[in-house]
Amino acid sequence: MVRAAVLPAVGSPLEITGIELPEPGPGQVRVRLAAAGVCHSDLSLSDGTMQVPVPAVLGHEGAGTVVSVGEGVTQVAPGDGVVLNWAPSCGTCHHCTIGEVWLCSSALKGAGRIHAVAEDGTELHPGLNVAAFAEETVVAANCVLPLPDGVPLTDAALLGCAVLTGYGAVHHSARVREGESVVVFGAGGVGLATLQSARIAGASTVVAVDVSPEKEELARRAGATEYVVASATTPKEIRKLTGGQGADVAVECVGRAETIRAAWESTRRGGRTTVVGIGGKDQQVTFNALELFHWGRTLSGCVYGNSDPARDLPVLAEHIRAGRLDLSALITGRIGLDGIPAAFEAMLAGKGGRALVVF
Repeated sequence: MVRAAVLPAVGSPLEITGIELPEPGPGQVRVRLAAAGVCHSDLSLSDGTMQVPVPAVLGHEGAGTVVSVGEGVTQVAPGDGVVLNWAPSCGTCHHCTIGEVWLCSSALKGAGRIHAVAEDGTELHPGLNVAAFAEETVVAANCVLPLPDGVPLTDAALLGCAVLTGYGAVHHSARVREGESVVVFGAGGVGLATLQSARIAGASTVVAVDVSPEKEELARRAGATEYVVASATTPKEIRKLTGGQGADVAVECVGRAETIRAAWESTRRGGRTTVVGIGGKDQQVTFNALELFHWGRTLSGCVYGNSDPARDLPVLAEHIRAGRLDLSALITGRIGLDGIPAAFEAMLAGKGGRALVVF
């Protein structure tokens, strides 16, 4: 038995309880978690914004050490450090064959399997494939990536979602060029990773926008050259900070209609607006036909940073080793499993960056 955070039903509080994991079968890997990040997507799963089979063990951003492997697994061995990949590509669907592995049509099929059994005999699903809110997990072999040399195992958990997403939003989706101006809406874990990535890309002006004045120091440490407390006049303030034009690139990391609209209005004519935040179906964003023509902006969604984890993880590791990317700067709390509900509350209140569950 291992301890885990279980979502018994959508809208219910998490339960910290014992679960029984099977031994890894063919093509599976058992991992002892070192750490797991508390991501807003976990909150979206718990409140039903995103839907997966329940009851489930949540958590999708993690890193740990391989305990054992099933038949046919050769890419990792017991004792290896690994980063969990919650959206593995199948390699054969249409999107995978054209190189868009982040849109793999089979990426979340594993969420429907039976992952473990609770103490009362209830069968549990693995949330977003990897069930990282647990002392140990059993995952498909394509859900683990070897930990790159020189990357601390505990902090490496953030590579599994926040950093891949933020880095990819800048480098793959928005394709920020040296000297461009960037505005980032939301200074949580993903937003802070996006700010660091904009700095790595060589952006000249980097503006962070958040509802909380207390996040300014965090944002500036991550690379923001300017900080704006969100209000109805935010787009006007962004234009003032960018020579009256608006930012070349806006990245929205919140997932709310009003912030998506504000990000769009903060982007210069001909600029790019990238939406990373995951919003609910009730978050309707409207545009009129004339403004779409007149402003000539590009508005795009961004899934998992449009990243290929196998390709991008070594690149991120090189940035970490060179001191350009600081994982610890994203972390504002190190907690145990029991601290996850409070971390959810902090996210809802707009407080802090990334909370990290350390085992």
